[in-house]
Amino acid sequence: MTTPALPHQPLALQPDRSLLVPIDMQEEHRADPRYLVADYDRVLERSARLLRAARRHGAGVLHAGYLRDFTRVPPRPFEPVLPCGTPAFSAPGSALTDFCAEVAPEAGETVVLKNDLSCFTDEGFREAVTGTAPEWVVICGVWTEACVAATCRDAVAAGYRVLLVKDACGSGSRHMHETGIINLANRLYGGAVCDTDTACRLLAGETAPVWRLQGAAPLRFDGHTITEVYDGL
Repeated sequence: MTTPALPHQPLALQPDRSLLVPIDMQEEHRADPRYLVADYDRVLERSARLLRAARRHGAGVLHAGYLRDFTRVPPRPFEPVLPCGTPAFSAPGSALTDFCAEVAPEAGETVVLKNDLSCFTDEGFREAVTGTAPEWVVICGVWTEACVAATCRDAVAAGYRVLLVKDACGSGSRHMHETGIINLANRLYGGAVCDTDTACRLLAGETAPVWRLQGAAPLRFDGHTITEVYDGL
């Protein structure tokens, strides 16, 4: 069973009141067999386009990466660690935690390395967002159902409108990503979902059509209709 996507609505952003947040765009997602992101090169290319648009038109940029640093946040109950006691993923000192060259921070752009899924768990990130005072937080990155989802939900809870750029996010498979986006869209109160082309237009100050949530959980799907519903966003 599926519910048809709601009609798109026009949206306009003020670039100087918008903040682009690329999440966890690091080498481990294309080099570590455990954490490969499907179509990661496309996610990187689209995220790079968003960065160029944000930089060109005066939107803020705040890069977030994952660095599991036990000196800052000790191991949590049940957290996997290697036999030697070091982090099982995103370990300090590993080249796999480097930002991918396609989306690397430029001089003057703020970078936050977090220890948990949501960017908002990091005090430095929260301070950077507060200092920018955006109306809209534009989100891309990986993994859709993990760090992207947790950050979107915390952004909404903190009173920011989220523009989720669906095709500039990624996960371990296409269906993992698509279901993650749909589930976020169903509860993206005050926010919107669009593709990269549309987001670039919005960051340039244009008005463009986006999908916006009306009511509660309007998007329903089963295994045969995931892509249909996703494409309708």
